[in-house]
Amino acid sequence: MFLVSKLFWLIAQPLSLAFFLVLSSIFLGLFHCQKMSVASAFGAALVLFVTLFTTTGSYLLQGLEARIPASSRENREVRCMIVLGGAFETEVTTARGGIEFNGAADRFVEALRLARDYPGSRIVVSGGDGSLSGDYEGDAAAAERFFAAFGVAPARLIKEARSRTTFENARNTKALLESEGLKDCLLVTSAFHMPRSVGLFRKLGIDVVPWPVDYRTSGKVRLGLDFTQPTLNAQQTATAIREWIGLVAYYATDRTSVLYPS
Repeated sequence: MFLVSKLFWLIAQPLSLAFFLVLSSIFLGLFHCQKMSVASAFGAALVLFVTLFTTTGSYLLQGLEARIPASSRENREVRCMIVLGGAFETEVTTARGGIEFNGAADRFVEALRLARDYPGSRIVVSGGDGSLSGDYEGDAAAAERFFAAFGVAPARLIKEARSRTTFENARNTKALLESEGLKDCLLVTSAFHMPRSVGLFRKLGIDVVPWPVDYRTSGKVRLGLDFTQPTLNAQQTATAIREWIGLVAYYATDRTSVLYPS
């Protein structure tokens, strides 16, 4: 399943899809299938236009981010938190050491804030090497250096370093929570990733308190044209589509109970 999902995404992401449609158009033209060649070229142009020059990606992400709002922060006692990996540039940290974040850094910045505000809480970091090669350290390994650098005692950290997917995050974390006697933990992950994550944890019977971070939109995005930031638009679209593919795939394989958890 892991390998299939990785290979599928290599083809299904918008810019790759546009490339393969162009390639298809060329081959169809060589074999004199003119109508199909034109249709394929038009499809490539349409995918590129929507991806680069509209707010479609941000609009889709906004819906995902709003699906599960942040839980109330008043009068809450935090005993434990589950931080999902995906925030470290593990290829870089494996080669250079140290701490290097990507755009999902808020997951660990917020976890550090919570750790300092609630000094008695435990921190479960779930994240192994999600690369195809398997040659890199995971987020759990890099997180140990990160929290130690800010004075968080290693004894508070529970590392789950084998998971490569969100499903494995949930499955592997369940065993750790049971062995440590922890329950009702905060679930810290990116807001757009929260519906799929919550759905997986619920399906496994793990009660979590959603704690979304890493918002990528203003919450006020409308569908329309946007010629000012094609690179960002492409990134937003790819992130949203990948998340929706994950939602559909996990629901189809009975790993979540509902298509769009709320």
